[in-house]
Amino acid sequence: MQFDTVKTHVRDSVAHIWMNRPDRRNAFNTQMVEDLTQAFEAFEQHDSRAVLLSGEGSAFSAGADLEYMKSIKDAGREENIKDADKLADLLHLIYRFPKPVVARIHGPAIGGGVGLVAACDIAVASQHSFFAFSEVRLGLVPAVIGPYVVRKIGESAARYYMLTAHRFHAEEAQRIGLIQKTTVLGDLDNAVNAVLAELVQGGPEALDACKRLIQRISEDPADEVRPWTAELIADLRASTEGQEGIGAFLEKRSASWKSS
Repeated sequence: MQFDTVKTHVRDSVAHIWMNRPDRRNAFNTQMVEDLTQAFEAFEQHDSRAVLLSGEGSAFSAGADLEYMKSIKDAGREENIKDADKLADLLHLIYRFPKPVVARIHGPAIGGGVGLVAACDIAVASQHSFFAFSEVRLGLVPAVIGPYVVRKIGESAARYYMLTAHRFHAEEAQRIGLIQKTTVLGDLDNAVNAVLAELVQGGPEALDACKRLIQRISEDPADEVRPWTAELIADLRASTEGQEGIGAFLEKRSASWKSS
């Protein structure tokens, strides 16, 4: 796959997607949002087991490209809504992606960059990384990324960090639940690879179902989710993958998917 602003490759059953505008600290413009969307869509039906999202250069992502945002002001309200919808669609695609998505964070993740982190399942960051919702200081709000951020860090933390635009570092991001692991910069890839190695031990169908389970539980009332959870586990118990996993455990062997 060839893109103008994104690089991709597959290694050890993991699909790697790199934002590739290092001269702009991987800030979003229309092209990057489109390229990221196409890259994730291409890996939806791919036989890779997980996706790793990273940024080239000195930053994970500085958020929206302000020069681009300045230029689009004359495009009209409808065109601006369409542009914002493209980012909303990308975040929804990542959040609902049928495979685990891991964010590898070094340097800054600002505004929309934090939104990408929040939409991923798991985030690993170096201690040198930092985060901020800078929108209010530009007369804007973190609107499109808001649903994923508030879900991830909660209303109380969102009120503080979004309203103040306070810059915070990896340890604080881990404390509020935005990221799950921190490490020294030189050990970042080892820490990321350790998480990926754990993920690919899970059954592919089970990982997809587990993501859907978490999303349903967090979004729907408990009485509505209850019958669906019973159906879900019943179906998985009887599935080929479920029976293979149970059989492998009882027979003290590796499940078939672990060899991939």
